Amino acid sequence: MTPTIPNVLTIAGSDSSGGAGIQADLKAFSALGAYGASVITALTAQNTRGVSAIHAPEAAFVAAQLDAVFSDIRIDAVKIGMLANAGIVRAVAAALRQYRPRYVVLDTVMISKSNHALLAPDAVAALRDELLPLASVLTPNLPEAAALLGVEAAADEPAMRRQGEALLKLGPQAVLMKGGHLAAADSPDWLVQASGALRLGGPRVPVKNTHGTGCTLSSAIAALIPQRADLASAVTDAKAYLTGALEHSARLDVGSGVGPVHHFYRWW
Repeated sequence: MTPTIPNVLTIAGSDSSGGAGIQADLKAFSALGAYGASVITALTAQNTRGVSAIHAPEAAFVAAQLDAVFSDIRIDAVKIGMLANAGIVRAVAAALRQYRPRYVVLDTVMISKSNHALLAPDAVAALRDELLPLASVLTPNLPEAAALLGVEAAADEPAMRRQGEALLKLGPQAVLMKGGHLAAADSPDWLVQASGALRLGGPRVPVKNTHGTGCTLSSAIAALIPQRADLASAVTDAKAYLTGALEHSARLDVGSGVGPVHHFYRWW
């Protein structure tokens, strides 16, 4: 555990509506006692109704941001979100190999909630080959896990666990299979590690404001890993934080579509 306030870096896309991407990451970091830094991999024209345009910077500029942060700031954990294309994936992987941060939380952002592609098809292989082996924990939802493995999405918990074990063989130290897409009364996740698999139950919160839930969970894990004794504790506390943010999301009035969760529900 880190005795001082941890510095956590998000490497992700910008959401102009503030509910997902680096905006959600920085909010979650702050809410959970971490200082946040950011490397922007894409700009999105986005609101609660969907994504209307995406602009990705040159991979060299992403690399320049990474060098600027890592060369000056002690980074205790990294959260990776939207990477847009294969060139950016490779730039991020090269920086992680060079600077070797202790913890890397890889959120495999591929499709937005409005069904807009956020990762180019040729980048999926680069993500699988270049970044999965560098991840401390991979956090796919069921469609993302299926895309990485080239199989059908899991429809039940035994299949979730099997796919988590298959992803573990691709190199990450742990895989958190998120069960939000299951047709179940609750929302179970499975944390799969070489030492075994742990079921993490949780309520399915019946709210419409679910924009940025994946970003928020992965960034919460990144903020908490340096502050907890082990990964399971960090994931458990991150899930509890997200549940609270969902339960209090109706207090926000943001947009006419799928609104954001309430990152600061404990304060206002």
